[in-house]
Amino acid sequence: RGFVRNQWAGFEGAPKTYFVSLEIDPAEIKGSGEENIVEGKNAIGFNLVNDQYGPFKDTEMVISYASRIRVGKSSNLRLGAAMNYSMVGLDGNNLTTEQADDPTVNQFLNSFANMTILDFNLGMALTSQNYYFSYAAHNLNRGGISSGDIFLESKPIVSIFQTGFRHSVTPNVSIFSHVMYRIQSDLPSTMEFNIKALLMEKVWVGVGHRIDYAFNMQLGYAMPKFKFGYAYEMPVSGSYLIPNPTHEFMLSYYLFRKSDSMRKVGDLIW
Repeated sequence: RGFVRNQWAGFEGAPKTYFVSLEIDPAEIKGSGEENIVEGKNAIGFNLVNDQYGPFKDTEMVISYASRIRVGKSSNLRLGAAMNYSMVGLDGNNLTTEQADDPTVNQFLNSFANMTILDFNLGMALTSQNYYFSYAAHNLNRGGISSGDIFLESKPIVSIFQTGFRHSVTPNVSIFSHVMYRIQSDLPSTMEFNIKALLMEKVWVGVGHRIDYAFNMQLGYAMPKFKFGYAYEMPVSGSYLIPNPTHEFMLSYYLFRKSDSMRKVGDLIW
């Protein structure tokens, strides 16, 4: 799966994000039946994300492993770990400073700097066809393993709590709700929630709100092998006085799973 995000469109140096990921469950490769999807115990993944914002260009690669334990007829406990490798570039030609002759900034003015960071993530989740609860911690080593031009002394630990629920109103209409709470030591805590309606297991529409930051609207369509989605986010008036919107385009492709088996395990929207 992947997405492209163009944030605060129209501003010079505004954030742009490109993301692709590949996740493989060996049990699904053996077959697309429900028994293989539910019984699979291990999965591996690879993520690649590129962020460009102001003078920075950050490319991060993540290799992950997850294990699943059955704890009920339709519920699972999932445990995961990941290693992430970041390459951060700094373009000193685009630096600005609020303080004249700031020695921290001046050493990088009109030059380029690069550094690499190795770190680790852990996570766990309780999942079912109709709900999930999860927690993940990123940058557990606080960026302690780094090399190159050290212009970032450390990376803060990020804690993310998520939960979601699904309710079938009729055979052709389902309602989904999701909540995310994010904690990072050097930033204000963030809470976001959204609600979606899935129609005929193919089309979904939804709205969401990131408290004190932005509102968003979502639209998506599921084909036999693809899922495509679009989100339009509008910042609130007090969100750093940034008036411009964010556009996100998302695309998912299933290598081994058939569309009918997705419906059986309730995985069309999760």
